Amino acid sequence: MTSALQDNNIPLVCDNPMQNDIFQSYRCEHIFLDGIKPGYYFMADGYHGYNLLKDGKRCCCYAHIRRYLLEAIPKGHEKDYTDPAVQGVLYCDKLFEYERRYREKGFSPEQREKQRLKDEKPVIEAFLSWLDAQTPVKGSRLDKAVIYIRNRKDSLMTYLEDGRCSLSNNLSENAIRPITVGRKNWLFCDSVDGANASAICFTMIEMAKAYDLNVYKYLNFLLEKRPNARTAQKELEKLAPWNEEVQKMFARKMK
Repeated sequence: MTSALQDNNIPLVCDNPMQNDIFQSYRCEHIFLDGIKPGYYFMADGYHGYNLLKDGKRCCCYAHIRRYLLEAIPKGHEKDYTDPAVQGVLYCDKLFEYERRYREKGFSPEQREKQRLKDEKPVIEAFLSWLDAQTPVKGSRLDKAVIYIRNRKDSLMTYLEDGRCSLSNNLSENAIRPITVGRKNWLFCDSVDGANASAICFTMIEMAKAYDLNVYKYLNFLLEKRPNARTAQKELEKLAPWNEEVQKMFARKMK
């Protein structure tokens, strides 16, 4: 799974069903990113197929890093601050705590970028020093976590370059979760066309939710307008969830 930052500041989501086929992943991602100018930032999990994307800057998901470190903590040692895995988790927790403060203060992307360099960059530098000092037992869970982090060492600070970038991929993970949970009940799709149709519907729903629209009313609106492949881009923009008029019409009312 991956998300990419485009001009409207909403991460795009793509769930690749062919995880074992690098070529198919490369093809999926390029179709997914079609129209986005080179130099974009994207965040993905550890799947190596994304390494083929050369036009974007890859961000590292600290939620995945934290999960690997949590799994490396020996049972009963969760509060043992001399344990290397616990120390690694604390570095991640510090970063997430800063991010929580920025959200509470309502920082703009520009403010967040500036404050991250002051607060979070020193934490990551200390984390990298901690990482360099680790010599875990080969094959252990800590060894697995250290290898995972070292393989992403070059992208640990990428998100600091732009205040719109996220510390983790949680936004995309949460957006895709209802679909992956539902898939266990739907037992997949009967055809590729069916899967594509479902992806279009899910995308419209999740984009409406991302822009805090009334999903039911917004979908009714789209079905009434019935855009298709022949609809001009200018007209499609009028139907997009980030369009100001659309937001005025379908903004979800606060209770």
